[in-house]
Amino acid sequence: MNGYNRAVTISTLFFDLDDTLYPATSGLWEQIKNRIGMYMLERVGIPASEVQTLRRQLFEQYGTTLRGLQINYNIDSADFLAYVHAVPLADYIKPNPYLGAMIRSLPQRKFIFTNADSPHAKRVLRVLELEDCFDGIIDIVAVQPYCKPMPPSFEIALKMAGEIDPKRCALIDDMYRTTRAARQIGMVAILYGGTGSYTDDDADAILTDWADLPNVLERRK
Repeated sequence: MNGYNRAVTISTLFFDLDDTLYPATSGLWEQIKNRIGMYMLERVGIPASEVQTLRRQLFEQYGTTLRGLQINYNIDSADFLAYVHAVPLADYIKPNPYLGAMIRSLPQRKFIFTNADSPHAKRVLRVLELEDCFDGIIDIVAVQPYCKPMPPSFEIALKMAGEIDPKRCALIDDMYRTTRAARQIGMVAILYGGTGSYTDDDADAILTDWADLPNVLERRK
């Protein structure tokens, strides 16, 4: 990716949760997606033949399937979130002591910024043994009726973190549409994983190894 130039020091980091703080290959997000499909079938009554296509359409159009179901089917968000996250996390993810040590070593304030809810985020952090690494969790309930990558969700996240200048913030996320949105409002956008189709406009940097994060945060052009 292109280098980036920032005139101010990065003081706050926003970390995505799912498929970022644990490997996308873990199978956990696939299980959550399966439960989203089950919810649409069992709770909403959408025909099985339409579930997967509609799930993807809602995700693309509204940012999350949840937001799409709320708008189009008036579902209860708490019921949805409890249902789709009822997964035995320890069957899919495990602690990464190196990741924890690296995050703790960073001088910036650190927040989880997720399109999941806080109960799920806390459970994931507990299994990963990262509970003490973050100053707070900004979840989909906190930014409702918005979600990543909607610009108002970033505005709310900045306010909750006590930041008035997005240029003092960096976001690490595995979805290029989210890093692109963060970059457009002035945040340093770091795309974790670097898989799929993306362009130089989608992120300031690509991160494939957590060991490189301190250097990425210090880099200047």
